[in-house]
Amino acid sequence: MSHETLLLGQTLWFEGNALTQGVETARHHRRGGVLIRGGKIADRGDAEALQKSYPQAEILDYGAHLITAGFVDAHMHYPQTRMIASWGKRLIDWLNTYTFPEEMTLADPAEARARADLTLDLALAHGTTSLCSFTTIHPCSVDGFFDAAAARGMRVFAGKTCMDRNAPEGLRDTAQSAYDDSKALLARWHGKGRAEYVITPRFSPTSTPEQLAALGTLWAEHPECLMQTHLSEQTDEIEWVHSLFPDCVDYLQTYEKYGLLGERGLYGHAIHLTDRERARLREVGAAVVHCPTSNTFIGSGLFDMAGLAADELRIGLATDTGGGSNFSMLRTMAAAYEIGQLRGTALHPAQLMYLATEGSARALKAEDRIGTLAIGSEADITVLDLASTYAIEQRYARAETFYEALFPTIMMGDDRAIADVWVGGVQAERKLA
Repeated sequence: MSHETLLLGQTLWFEGNALTQGVETARHHRRGGVLIRGGKIADRGDAEALQKSYPQAEILDYGAHLITAGFVDAHMHYPQTRMIASWGKRLIDWLNTYTFPEEMTLADPAEARARADLTLDLALAHGTTSLCSFTTIHPCSVDGFFDAAAARGMRVFAGKTCMDRNAPEGLRDTAQSAYDDSKALLARWHGKGRAEYVITPRFSPTSTPEQLAALGTLWAEHPECLMQTHLSEQTDEIEWVHSLFPDCVDYLQTYEKYGLLGERGLYGHAIHLTDRERARLREVGAAVVHCPTSNTFIGSGLFDMAGLAADELRIGLATDTGGGSNFSMLRTMAAAYEIGQLRGTALHPAQLMYLATEGSARALKAEDRIGTLAIGSEADITVLDLASTYAIEQRYARAETFYEALFPTIMMGDDRAIADVWVGGVQAERKLA
């Protein structure tokens, strides 16, 4: 029999969509456990019952800490890690001033790998076990990210970011090279270990119709892959899209027209959607990804979580590093709560935790593998200390319910709240401050 490890503590998982079906989908055990065997979750439930059922298991008792699925960041840009929290620009200026110069540096394979190592170390330090990342136009930026993830055993999603216009010299490919490079990288990486390739046009303004069509063709050839891009992030961006695609009725149609709208599509931001766009996203079963710290930091707008959930869209949660201003999915949950408040809809702590775990996994079509403590899923686990700082502890001590005890960590927690992280059934080596 393979080695068994039994993690004990408080546990939290979900048996349904907490956004649409409510808090009652959450399952909290004040004294629960999770059994790991062969890199997967073999059992879960009451701590005492598990100890009786698996007397030979190695026990790791976390006491009052909370055992939950590892956080899943459904939209980020690992090349932008070093430029996080850059001051004061709207999206288009921000791209030209900070993003594009930084992305040029990843033409160097050594720099691409170093940036990927930095990003994934920061992710694990903050309890994030899976990420879906944009890269750059350089194939080595994809190799560096997947290599770094493989070294850590992480399930990650990424693809070459394609741009053939409205970007500086040295950061543009062509319609043909975008197709050729993406196809070669897909063959090299998709399904290798825990790597999943994602077809990645950055967004319509930086791709010609020819490039969008080429990537739409590639997606049709490989429908098993995800496709990620950006949609309706800022109002001036939408105006720009209309000027570049005057024959399209809205932003989404610039993707739809070229075969880039589908069930395995991930559309980041999706703030300023028209009724037609919302209807089409729902019809095809696409996913949208909420990036709340980015939306406030760059002044993009307020995501309609309640409305899009009511439309039954799959919704993920993401840091959007480095447009987002924090590496932590805890801080990202807090920002999602704040935006919900501004829109008149308060998200429950259980719904926030769902978004950061199973919700994001569902957006990535990976809920059978990650973002969950379900039996048979990959053992990616984050353990939270719910009294990690003096400020949080004094509020935690007065809590009368579990969610009242959890919420201060969501609102005020950071990497100090991450007591432990497991990746593929192995305790992660974390670089902490």
